[in-house]
Amino acid sequence: MKDLRTELREWLLAAVRQVAPEADDGVCAGIVVERPKQATHGDYACNAAMVLARALKKNPREIAQQLAQQLQNVLPPSPHVARHEIAGAGFLNLFLTPEARVSIVRRALEEGAAFGRGQSGRGQRVILEFVSANPTGPLHVGHGRQAALGDAIAHLLSAQGFEVSREFYYNDAGQQIHNLALSVQARARELRGEAVTFPEDGYHGEYIREIAQDYLDQNAGDVDDLDSVRLFAVAALRKEQDTDLQAFGVCFDHYYLESSLYTDGRVEAAVQQLIASGHTYEQDGALWLRTTDFGDDKDRVMRKADGHYTYFVPDVAYHITKWERGFTQAINIQGTDHHGTIARVRAGLQALNLGIPKEYPAYVLHKMVTVMRGNEEVKISKRAGSYVTVRDLIDEVGRDAVRFFLSMRKADTEFVFDLELARSQAEENPVYYVQYAHARVMSVLRQAQQTIDAVVSSSHAADLTLLNRPHEEALLRRLADFPEDMAVAARELAPHHITAYLRELAGEFHGYYNAERFLVEDAALRQARLTLVVAVGQTLRNGLAILGISAPDEM
Repeated sequence: MKDLRTELREWLLAAVRQVAPEADDGVCAGIVVERPKQATHGDYACNAAMVLARALKKNPREIAQQLAQQLQNVLPPSPHVARHEIAGAGFLNLFLTPEARVSIVRRALEEGAAFGRGQSGRGQRVILEFVSANPTGPLHVGHGRQAALGDAIAHLLSAQGFEVSREFYYNDAGQQIHNLALSVQARARELRGEAVTFPEDGYHGEYIREIAQDYLDQNAGDVDDLDSVRLFAVAALRKEQDTDLQAFGVCFDHYYLESSLYTDGRVEAAVQQLIASGHTYEQDGALWLRTTDFGDDKDRVMRKADGHYTYFVPDVAYHITKWERGFTQAINIQGTDHHGTIARVRAGLQALNLGIPKEYPAYVLHKMVTVMRGNEEVKISKRAGSYVTVRDLIDEVGRDAVRFFLSMRKADTEFVFDLELARSQAEENPVYYVQYAHARVMSVLRQAQQTIDAVVSSSHAADLTLLNRPHEEALLRRLADFPEDMAVAARELAPHHITAYLRELAGEFHGYYNAERFLVEDAALRQARLTLVVAVGQTLRNGLAILGISAPDEM
């Protein structure tokens, strides 16, 4: 079903083509139909006159009058618009018919779980890489933010018709993994009663001792065999991370091992391709990539004088595999500490001259999370030692609260996770507030002795134009915004738009619940209100599903 806002824009563009036939697609792209700041200014407002005024160098109010004349007397009238008026500098304000206002309720019920979805990404494949934690310890709260953002973005893109592949890239090679193996080896020797000197850059969490004990208990191999210790430790931590992700409700379609890039020869092949491209040179015994050819502030070392590759080289090889696997769109969700790798990876891909777009891959960078209990920052975990783990948060406040909280701020802003707020059953707790709205929806249906299916099946006979009270009109406007808000959130890779929408919808429903009676004696009004309530519940469920959060029937 075509979105009402889309239909209104098409109607207005027909008037634009009559008044300003010289306006090209580039000019018309700036014409939008949006909600005015005040409901008294209409259901929708259009900026067409201002956009045309800039392009045609004419007075916007004069253009607005010409557009209004077309809408009134020349074009076929819109069945959705009761009247329109010119306001301010030249806005066209549109006032919908009662039938058009309430049509969103029928649409929500007809589409059910598909309400809010679109087709803008139909036929397009995208690979979404997120979490990608080094298997050197339990997942920390930063990984949790990535997991919450990544999973929600995957749901948003899928809801717009994209074919999404979720991928976890395991950094199971390099110095950090070597330090992990040395740490477990040292603890194992210590557990056997040997005097050891712990590695200077080793990992100190209690989990290292647990892995070392398991290694000894399972007779996994000789403690002096560092490769055996490394393989055991990496496998143990991968299993633990997978368990934590399952507890968080996050699944991946594919796991890619950094080590395979070396064993399959992909890193060396990428280096040889870069050398052949003519964008490398040798200096001071090192191999350099001339990344300044592609906008970087300075050239970067690819292979150090000791023969080891720098960390961005396998990243280039890895992204070549994404392109070769047919993913013409790639999105990486990473912490802001990875910002420096963006220019290098993109430069490496551009140097290969494979036809890869300059902005490939796209990045969503997130800032740190500070965990607070009351007025005190929580900095350590009992097991991990130096940081708060995802499992700590889930165990303390529950999965739903963790996912909602970690999604409700723009990714590039720092976030304070208030444990006491997340545990509270109060209006100030946003996830409780939204879930409680859904529970209230279901409570109304139980009191009415109705099921969702029964209300939906009888909704075609409901006189929804009776929904004209202030709280009802506010809810109708909010429901009508859901498809557009979903599209914007997907386009901007920004799940916080959905958390904000759900909080607003919940607030308006709570206000409605407190202001009006649903089970009134007037049968027609009762049926209309129950139909609206079911539409609100469906929208709450759909929005919460995008975030991977449950919609409880009771609380």
